[in-house]
Amino acid sequence: MEGTEALQVDISEQFNLDLKEVYQYGLETFGFAQAERYENEIWQLIEGLSTNYLLFLECHHLITKSKMYQWVILDAHLIVYRVSKNRIQVLRLIHAKRSITKIRKSRNIRTNI
Repeated sequence: MEGTEALQVDISEQFNLDLKEVYQYGLETFGFAQAERYENEIWQLIEGLSTNYLLFLECHHLITKSKMYQWVILDAHLIVYRVSKNRIQVLRLIHAKRSITKIRKSRNIRTNI
């Protein structure tokens, strides 16, 4: 089940900050090779969102009538993104144990066009 058309994927500054934090933690905890593998896996998922954005579930902490907020569950992390008419906006990379409030604040994040 793929999206009906390829959409542009935009990345928020907050996502980039989250990714740096996850990478640094992975580097310190698991070493260079594992940190690189995990970051590459994240980027592959992000690139695939262009056409596969409907494969993933609605983020049940950000419910809307249009189901515009969705997330990818990857190991211990959640990739939260917003689907709009012309694009996918990748908002956050959040550890699954983070508070619901952090997830809900994703609603306020904007991407640079």
